[in-house]
This record gives sequence, structure tokens and C-alpha cells, in this order.
Amino acid sequence: MIAASTRFLYVARHGEASPDETELTERGRRQAALLGERLRDVPLSAVHHGPLPRAAETARLVHEQLRQDVPLLVSEPAGDYVPYVPRREELPKDAADRLLGFVEQFPEAERSRGPELAEAALARFTGPVEGAEPRHELVVTHAFLAAWLVRDALDAPAWRWLGLNHSNAALTVIRYAPERPAALAMVNDMGHLPADLHWTGFPQELRV
Repeated sequence: MIAASTRFLYVARHGEASPDETELTERGRRQAALLGERLRDVPLSAVHHGPLPRAAETARLVHEQLRQDVPLLVSEPAGDYVPYVPRREELPKDAADRLLGFVEQFPEAERSRGPELAEAALARFTGPVEGAEPRHELVVTHAFLAAWLVRDALDAPAWRWLGLNHSNAALTVIRYAPERPAALAMVNDMGHLPADLHWTGFPQELRV
């Protein structure tokens, strides 16, 4: 029988991006560096990131702040896509039109291939790990995958990734221990950011 150990998954959305999303803004670069400082003493075994420039740049800036030299790995499942397209009958009746309209604004390619990538992300990044030692991994990704991972940790319905928002460079930590349900240690935590860097990328009406 192969021994299993706890995985600690650190999930961060990329820093604030430029309007064309080809790079981070100055604020986004500050956010990424501060996220790296927060994670400096975490015994990370890998930093995974999505392939788009805003995630790759964030991961690189985080990586520069770490004390140990860990692999910096690009991962397509850590990218930006629609993880699940709900059917109308799954949704609350009073919210169905708005939620479906939100999903339908994204390109067909992001909607059609998204579920496949979302399942690949769950297979790659979640659950306990083989071996006798706990594993700590960081995934620098986008708002939708962060929401999908939180939804999965809570065993919520597949459509419930909708409405779970994540601020730029905010941190979520999920613990996957053997023979226990997944546990959220923190969600959308911005404690490493000063007030002027809080809430970027988050819907204005939901900021507190």
C-alpha cells in the first residue's frame, strides 16, 4: 500500500493586468512581489502558472522572492477558461438569465474546452499526495479556476463556481489530508497587500 500525505495547495490569482492583458500594471507587479514575500518561507515544491502573460509574469515575480529555488512550471490546466457551462435547469430561477448571459459572453473555445481543462486541473492539483512528506504547491492562475477549486473543495454543485470572485494576488489555501474532506484554510486573503492594492479585479458592488 502506498503511503499518502497531505497536500497544501496555495492558489493565487495573477496581479492586476494592463487593459490589453499582455502584462501587469505597476500595481500588479507590486502585488506579485508582496505575494512572493508572504510565501517566502513556505516550503514550496513547485510554482505552477497558466500560460498567459499576466499569470506567467506574476509567477516569475513571486518566484524571485522565494528563499528556495523551486521549479517554475507552466501548466495549461492552470490557465484562463470557463470550467463548467451550466444548464438552465441547474440554476436558481431568479438568477438563471444573468448567469447564463455572463457565461455566453466568453469565446466558444473557452467554453467548449474549459470543462476538459478543469477536470485536468482537479486531477493535477487536488487531493492527498503519494509519499511520507506533506507537499506545498502554488498555482498562479485566474479568477475562474480559483473559483472552481474552491467550489470543488466545498463539494458544491458544478455551476457554483459562478459568483465566487477572487481579487488580484489574493491567496486561497486548501488542505487535502488523507481520509478527510478538503478544508479551506483561507479564501481570497489580501493580508499581504496594503489597502491601496486591495480588491483590484473584484466586482465593485462586492467589495467590503
